[in-house]
Amino acid sequence: MRRLYHDQPMPEDLRGAIIALGNFDGFHLGHQAVVGRAVQRGAHERRPVIIATFDPHPVRHFKPDTPPFRLTTLDQRERMFAHAGADAMLVFRFGAELAGTTAEDFVSELLAKHLGAAGVVTGEDFTFGRGRGGNVEVLREVGAKHGVEAETVPPVLLDGVRISSGRVREALQAGDPGTATRLLSRPFAVQGEVIHGDKRGRALGWPTANLELGNYLRPAYGIYAVRVHLDDDSEHVGVASLGVRPTFDPPKELLEAVLFDFDGDLYGRTIEVALHHYLRPEMKFDGVEALKAQMDADAIKASEFFA
Repeated sequence: MRRLYHDQPMPEDLRGAIIALGNFDGFHLGHQAVVGRAVQRGAHERRPVIIATFDPHPVRHFKPDTPPFRLTTLDQRERMFAHAGADAMLVFRFGAELAGTTAEDFVSELLAKHLGAAGVVTGEDFTFGRGRGGNVEVLREVGAKHGVEAETVPPVLLDGVRISSGRVREALQAGDPGTATRLLSRPFAVQGEVIHGDKRGRALGWPTANLELGNYLRPAYGIYAVRVHLDDDSEHVGVASLGVRPTFDPPKELLEAVLFDFDGDLYGRTIEVALHHYLRPEMKFDGVEALKAQMDADAIKASEFFA
């Protein structure tokens, strides 16, 4: 899987590609339908397939004070795009220049001329260009003039409602990772480098692997049953605390995961913690003994969930 950027030359062997065009943050079932159609077209027309995404998210450019809302990192998207059958990932670096590009220039100059796209596949609600001046009709009409065949894919429904990244975020913030999993087709997962903490978990008999949440959406604070994927491709079940640890001062926001069947040093390693089940909300305890007793009970519940 190659990672390309829109402001760099397009490799000759990838010109004439079918491009799945969208943001694809989360890469939920609706996104997968768009990409699946692009892969199908690529196979039928014997063309390479590229999945495009935007980074940073356009919302971050126009509303920089928006609270964190990302569902995936670029690295996570690249891995999922490869599994979906794409030949490359194209990153549109979203900034003032791209935000000021008209819809017509986006199609004629960027998609057709610079990237050499033969076709694009989008969802029906895709908008683009300065002031969101472009939609799927503009994409189809302008694209036809410049040799880019545009196609749209209808929305995917779950329980009669369109699947969207917004629905995924709402489920996670409501402490419902199960619904998020149904929408995504996999559990929501936080990937990051394990950092040093204050060693409180180790002192309580539960050493933790600590991750900062960075630009990720904040799911409901609380305790989760998790699966942890390590950089050696091993996977371990466990329990994790996501929140600000109200028992201790000062509050510090972390995702702290305990791996049940692992004993080793994870500092500096990149891991991915997948949230499978919400066990309980975050709580403040009177002392460390009460906290330890609850942690023991949480671990039992997490083990029972996976059993």
